[in-house]
Amino acid sequence: MFLAYLTSFATILVMWVNHHKLFTHIRRTNDAFLFLNGLLLLFVTFVPFPTALVSEHLRDSQARTAAAIYSGTYEAIAIAFNVLWGYAASGRRLLGARANLAQVQAITRQYRMGPVLYAVAFALVFVSVPASLTMCALLALFWAFTGSLAVFQKEPSPFPR
Repeated sequence: MFLAYLTSFATILVMWVNHHKLFTHIRRTNDAFLFLNGLLLLFVTFVPFPTALVSEHLRDSQARTAAAIYSGTYEAIAIAFNVLWGYAASGRRLLGARANLAQVQAITRQYRMGPVLYAVAFALVFVSVPASLTMCALLALFWAFTGSLAVFQKEPSPFPR
């Protein structure tokens, strides 16, 4: 159970860091954006539940169902991140005047990969539960490193030091 807690925390931390990094480009909000952000938060706060399910059922007959819920949750989060970012970036609707167009396009390209890759992880559940869970873990590492380092290069912080 403790490992499940740490796994949940680590993956939520990666999402939080990437969400925070988006706001180096997003400078305005509106009601629609706030509700889209709330939808993302709904899925993010759900993460401990499927993580606990996998922890509890990894070695029994419900492992496939638990892993499907787990990878499906990450699919929903990837879609929600895409919708949130797409709404903010479309026509530079909510972006700051200094938002770097190359970085905005890089984020958009990278985020488009998320739903596709998590759909693969979901499909893998029906072939191999360990393969699906491994792919989810590898994707978390991918987002931890590429989301934080490669895509968001030296953009000034919106927060004063």
